[in-house]
Amino acid sequence: MDVVALIGIGLLTGTTTVLFGFGGGFVAVPVVVWADASLGADAMRVATATSALVMLVNAGFATAVTPRRVLLALRGSGTLLLLLAAGASVGALAMRLAPAGPVRWAFVAYVALTIADLLLRPGFLRPRTRVEATSDAPRPPSAVLGAPIGAVAAFLGVGGSVMTVPAMRRAGHTMQMATALANPLTLAIALPATAWSLGGAALPAAQDAHTHLVGLIDLRAASALLLGALPVIAVLRRRPPRIPDRTYAWAYIGLLAVVVVAMLLPA
Repeated sequence: MDVVALIGIGLLTGTTTVLFGFGGGFVAVPVVVWADASLGADAMRVATATSALVMLVNAGFATAVTPRRVLLALRGSGTLLLLLAAGASVGALAMRLAPAGPVRWAFVAYVALTIADLLLRPGFLRPRTRVEATSDAPRPPSAVLGAPIGAVAAFLGVGGSVMTVPAMRRAGHTMQMATALANPLTLAIALPATAWSLGGAALPAAQDAHTHLVGLIDLRAASALLLGALPVIAVLRRRPPRIPDRTYAWAYIGLLAVVVVAMLLPA
């Protein structure tokens, strides 16, 4: 996959960062798996590590340009952020030690189960109460969920929004507010995951595949994705699109379905 294609897909990661709080993880993983298919089974390991760096930069930038009144909803959430980071450290270490092939299928199974949960359990498509975007920001998830969310998110390279957004949505809040708070929470996960990935030894197979890695991260792919993503984040944060709330929720589910299909396609 050439650099131009990666930059083009980076535009999509920027859009998902702002609209869905993904930070690019769900999009980056299948894309890097394709881009580094010459690594064989280890492509998933590199994709997960590269996804962490893409999420770190995208979520950090998106958080920096998020209105302060929204970020105030995280006031008093220091314990949650620390547990997210701690869980992410464990998940990133486990990712380095686990067989690469099963991690790919775990990613697919996790996203598929999430889609089923959002469709079948009440509260996501039809929140019990309505909270307007101009009112108080939604509360983040309970601190006790921080460690497991961080561990799963870092292990699979998906970020934390797939768990935090539905949780806040089921608390009765709009998609706009739930996705906005997902970025700073993703930042807490992506930072330790990226540090572990940069410190890991490069794969021996990368020498034959002409893939230049720093640790386990494909910097070429990450840079191209970020080059496309960051301008989109800046524009959409300044001029966020007005999307009906229910349509917004269905789009969230639809994007997850596209990712599952992408991961099932042969590299």
